[in-house]
Amino acid sequence: MICTPLVGRLKEEVLRELAVILPKEPDVIEWRIDYFKNIGDLAEVLELARTIKEAAGPIPILFVCRSAREGGGTIPLGDGEVVRLYSTLCDSKLVDLIDYELDNPPERREQLRKASRDNGVAMILSYHNFQATPDAAALVGKFADAERFGADIAKVAVMPRTPEDVLTLLGATFRGSETVGIPLIGISMGGLGAVSRMANGVFGSALTFAVGDSHSAPGQIPIEDLRVVLDTVRASSTVGGPGWVG
Repeated sequence: MICTPLVGRLKEEVLRELAVILPKEPDVIEWRIDYFKNIGDLAEVLELARTIKEAAGPIPILFVCRSAREGGGTIPLGDGEVVRLYSTLCDSKLVDLIDYELDNPPERREQLRKASRDNGVAMILSYHNFQATPDAAALVGKFADAERFGADIAKVAVMPRTPEDVLTLLGATFRGSETVGIPLIGISMGGLGAVSRMANGVFGSALTFAVGDSHSAPGQIPIEDLRVVLDTVRASSTVGGPGWVG
């Protein structure tokens, strides 16, 4: 499946991005609220969330407030306020999935897990490393931790320094898909890792990210180009990996 991001700083920019993305028919739309200038105005956030949801129709909305320590924007909210923002969006039922970082404090992670579960919102627990690629055992451990902490989906995104790092990520995703009981998302970032965005489904990843209008992470490929590659891989594969959606 392909997810495309909304990263506009202003309401008008988000809506312009949405208008560009929707005709491209992504499987999921990610709203990166950490890029949004008025993130502290809850009424405006909810109003815009409603507009996005209504325009997207059946396309699921993934709501993400990525922290600066894991590659997100700098925001004027503390950690507790971020949890309240997530919880309010879950209560509103205007989003279908949320992404919260695995390494957040347990009490906040559990609070958000309850809020999402009570409202039928799927929870991704994620780990991002923009400096390096840990070894395969550590990455499989991150996938397993996400399942242990109650996630519906586990995500790992890491930065490669060598081609071998990309293989480490893909191998860890495959190993995780055989041992972890929830869907996985495994991504190697940057230009070197771009191949992982095209081939990670073969190795057990359920989702990849592509540019619909603007990118939210290094190495993302335009959705039109990525779809051609995925269709080619699907057509050429007699058997897909555990996370493969044919």
